[in-house]
Amino acid sequence: MSVPQIRAVRLSPREQLGEKELVVLGPSLGTSTVMWDAAARLLGEDYDVLGWDLPGHGVSLAAEPDTAFSLGELADAVVALVDSIVPAENGQARSFHYAGDSVGGATGAELALRHPERLLSLAMICSSPRFNGAEGYAERAELVARQGTAIRLQASAEIWFAPGFLSKHPAESSRLLHALRDADRFGYGAVCRAIAAYDVRDRFAEIAAPFLAIAGEFDTVCPFAEAQWMAERAQNGRAVEVPGVAHLAPAENPAAVAGLLREHFARAAAGAAAGRSAGEAAQ
Repeated sequence: MSVPQIRAVRLSPREQLGEKELVVLGPSLGTSTVMWDAAARLLGEDYDVLGWDLPGHGVSLAAEPDTAFSLGELADAVVALVDSIVPAENGQARSFHYAGDSVGGATGAELALRHPERLLSLAMICSSPRFNGAEGYAERAELVARQGTAIRLQASAEIWFAPGFLSKHPAESSRLLHALRDADRFGYGAVCRAIAAYDVRDRFAEIAAPFLAIAGEFDTVCPFAEAQWMAERAQNGRAVEVPGVAHLAPAENPAAVAGLLREHFARAAAGAAAGRSAGEAAQ
């Protein structure tokens, strides 16, 4: 195993991070922070928003052929990245809201299990505690290593977008498919292998952070039943289905996703404030 090499993109308008509550956004396999651009703009006035790219994707460095890591190690890398960018507050590393799509959401589950003290809340979007077809992801890694990520363009377009999205939103879909085409084949393959090994079903009940699972109506990879399963097992969970979208809900309907996240973050903040007040009253 090696330390995953990831880089961040500031998605909110402020030059300096630290003035507002921090939101960290994770991407889906084959995409980059561009999938969050529109949703992040809707959140950016009220939150400091930081996105990150998977190894070999977006602004992150290309990977070596033998690169290997787990999603748990990817979660560790996200925490290290945040700490390298966002200043500490009163000597304490900053806690943050986390939301991720697909493998970005799965990384959030690992964050909640490995670094629970860092999360203000967790939202897993179009994601799962274990992705079906683990063997298929391992095979996909080998195929992409040989032929490149362009081999996945048609299949990904069919999975990512709800019927009609490609024709109605050519600019948005083209940006996302270009991100896939430009992704490094070894980085993509390493993420595939990490997905194949990922399974947190037996630990999901340990997740204590305020939890939101968002599913897309047309998502065949992570249907609403997966979101319901997670929400029922997390200690403070809720599940919502967004109509008219498939696997990249933040890109397909950024207003709906941003609205759900804003509500989720506010609930988490209100719950934390109530907890502090109750603790002070008991002293």
